[in-house]
Amino acid sequence: MKIFRLMPLSVCDTNSYIVAADSGSCVLIDAPDNAEYIMEQINILGLTLKQILLTHGHFDHVGAVADLVEMTGCEVYIHEADLSKLEKGDGALGRFFGSSGFKPYSGAKTFTEDDVLTLEELEFDVLHTPGHTSGSCCFIIGDCMFSGDTLFARSIGRTDMPDGNYELMKQSIEKIYELGGDLKVYPGHMNTTTLEAERHYNPFMSHLGDL
Repeated sequence: MKIFRLMPLSVCDTNSYIVAADSGSCVLIDAPDNAEYIMEQINILGLTLKQILLTHGHFDHVGAVADLVEMTGCEVYIHEADLSKLEKGDGALGRFFGSSGFKPYSGAKTFTEDDVLTLEELEFDVLHTPGHTSGSCCFIIGDCMFSGDTLFARSIGRTDMPDGNYELMKQSIEKIYELGGDLKVYPGHMNTTTLEAERHYNPFMSHLGDL
């Protein structure tokens, strides 16, 4: 398995990641914008896009989905609670951020808590982490976690937008805190971090050690 981080995309500088299997097939974690750039990078790496896994349904994480499916025929997966954001644009929040041209996509497959999403030897465990949206999720593979807009380096995702819920976010952060061991964290925005660093230094998480 190899992980490649793409440049931040969309008006929100959103991260996305390519996870490559040994065969050259790959999974894309989130598809923020600019399908042409994403495909260019996948082609440069000599990979074949087979799946897109979406951490949640906001426009800056799903904006390139429809175009990428048209280009490659890849499968798309999203939590069932955020499906309508992808299918109808409801709650995708493009207008909220002044972004236009969002293309809905209606062919996604859904998953729920504790599902395992697989591509060849790649196995992603689903951790449902509502709070930023009702369908927000993290994907864990090996010692890596793709945390979407749930956990950031020294921060967490916003909960003040439609479908956000701070009480649920607190529960999700506690769930992540209690995961065993350390994980390298690949967030939806800003820099990578580690779970152990966030346990110690993230103000939304560090106090949990005192409970």
